[in-house]
Amino acid sequence: MKAGDFQIISQPLLEPGTFSHVLQSTDYTATHQIYAHHSLVHLMAFSITIRRSAHTGQPITVQLQTPFVPKSQDLDLHRGPDFQGAHYIYGTTLVPEVEGGPQPTVHMLWTPVPQDLTLRGEEQEQSWEFLTAVAESEEEVKRSYSEGLALIASGSLHSSHIHAWDALWQGCCIDLDGPLPLRQALYGCLYYLLSAIPPRDNPGFLFHGISPGGLSNGTQGEDYWGHVFWDQDTWVFPNILLFYPEAARAILEYRIRMLEGALRNAEEQGYKQGAKFPWESAATGQEVCPEDIYGAQEIHITGDVLMAFEQYYYTTQDQKLFREDGGWKLVGAVAQYWCSRMVWSEEEQCYHIRGVMPPDEYHYQVDNSAYTNALAQRSLRFAADIAQDLLIPVPEEWVECANKIKVPFDMEKKYHPEYDGYSPGEPVKQADVVLLGFPLMYSMSPEVRRNDLEMYEPVTEVNGPAMTWSMFAVGWLELKEMQRAQSQLNKCFSNITEPFKIWVENSDGSGAVNFLTGMGGFLQAVLFGYTGFRITKTSLLFNPSCPDDVHRLKVTGVSYLGNKLKFTITKEEMRIEVSESPLDPPALPLEAVLEESGQRFPLGEGTVMTLGDYACWPCSCPTALPAL
Repeated sequence: MKAGDFQIISQPLLEPGTFSHVLQSTDYTATHQIYAHHSLVHLMAFSITIRRSAHTGQPITVQLQTPFVPKSQDLDLHRGPDFQGAHYIYGTTLVPEVEGGPQPTVHMLWTPVPQDLTLRGEEQEQSWEFLTAVAESEEEVKRSYSEGLALIASGSLHSSHIHAWDALWQGCCIDLDGPLPLRQALYGCLYYLLSAIPPRDNPGFLFHGISPGGLSNGTQGEDYWGHVFWDQDTWVFPNILLFYPEAARAILEYRIRMLEGALRNAEEQGYKQGAKFPWESAATGQEVCPEDIYGAQEIHITGDVLMAFEQYYYTTQDQKLFREDGGWKLVGAVAQYWCSRMVWSEEEQCYHIRGVMPPDEYHYQVDNSAYTNALAQRSLRFAADIAQDLLIPVPEEWVECANKIKVPFDMEKKYHPEYDGYSPGEPVKQADVVLLGFPLMYSMSPEVRRNDLEMYEPVTEVNGPAMTWSMFAVGWLELKEMQRAQSQLNKCFSNITEPFKIWVENSDGSGAVNFLTGMGGFLQAVLFGYTGFRITKTSLLFNPSCPDDVHRLKVTGVSYLGNKLKFTITKEEMRIEVSESPLDPPALPLEAVLEESGQRFPLGEGTVMTLGDYACWPCSCPTALPAL
């Protein structure tokens, strides 16, 4: 039967995590749905549904095309016997990640796709479902495919996927009364970040980190090959931690598994002690960056990794990760690396770190990057703090190096030069010194914070990476400069593409696609900028600063010391509600502390506290944590 004129409609995200492609004609509607199953993480599914829209009894046939060919330039593939109606291939990577390293195995099962599908004359509607399973072992790929078939048989494959997404969304929410483009951008960013995290309630799942472009991959050299950078730890991680600390833990566990490679990286660079995390990480933890200069000089990545561990520890007080699961070994190795990397300057009577590339990649082989050195100081101080909590002696060298490392500062102009010898006005690729204020929370006066922002804002690359302007926005929000903050955040919208709110790395459209790093920075501008959230050793600070066109902001599902909190912020007041305070394992009891008076108010489950003065923070009760 010949179909009449038809139109194509794409409908992303009408159902969670599902892309729908609809063909409509006068006689029928054909709907193609595709989704990566949220709880069956090795499974991708697609379905085709044909529904008759005209009163006719003739068969309707839809032609299908599939570009898939079971060949790869990267894998040595072999055909295996069919399994439960699925074709089967398996193989190993042709080239190991590093010389002598492992060559991972890939196994794949997929439902054969016919040339056409026919809705018979007596049928009003019919659906066909197809599965693809990919895993690292034959056992796992067959188990995943069989589970998918069982769900198809029970009619619950797609509904189980929707249910898993619904459960995830219920645990976190950012809702505001404000401009529609801002709301859409926030929902889109949160969706794509949640798509990249490990599944819930699947403790045996080994997570392999988050790449700047997620699973996107263009031609050779594009989208970073799925490698893991500082983007994961600095730009994406804090948002995940705030809502799903168990997923944040999985990210840290990936870094712990890569520790042996990091130890080898340091040794290969001539540092016999400590661990240097690679600029680009994959399956071994050894450096896989194709350009040597970044792996050799952009060493701030090591401190970025440890800052994520610090934020996690102060948000969860999960000592098990450090005592039993390898966290302390990583912390100690990073501290040792920083001490090995420092050299004493007799002239300045302080420690230097020389020959580095800062986050601003326009400059390299510089001495005393302000960001790198401040991060090294923070790493050492955290290492000392957690050693005390774990009753481990603190090496004097850690304290000495932390206290005496140089962080460049111009006393006359009262700002932080990016590195020794930086001249005001030199172009900067991306956010660098402004990161001292946030996320490093490096101690400085409001005057210096303002000077840093004003010094670097006009010289930062306009078309640079998308996360940059979010950090300028956070800085201006700290200073209660709402219009200046909003002007910076508005720059981010040029990186968002329609209709699916996909981010590109650079505003001119170049760089990685589905740029999770930019999304992470944008979310932080709201989650840590608008709210003023700051994770500290003893508390979760907040001091809201919402722009004029945001009349109400509600953040639901904030995790802190095992509790779940909901914050509602308006121009007049803030409400804090403890929505969950689990007993197994028991969450630490909380109290709110008013900054000016020091008054303390218990925050138990079900407690709702309304504040007219925003200067307040929730923290653990002194009886639970005497170190306050």
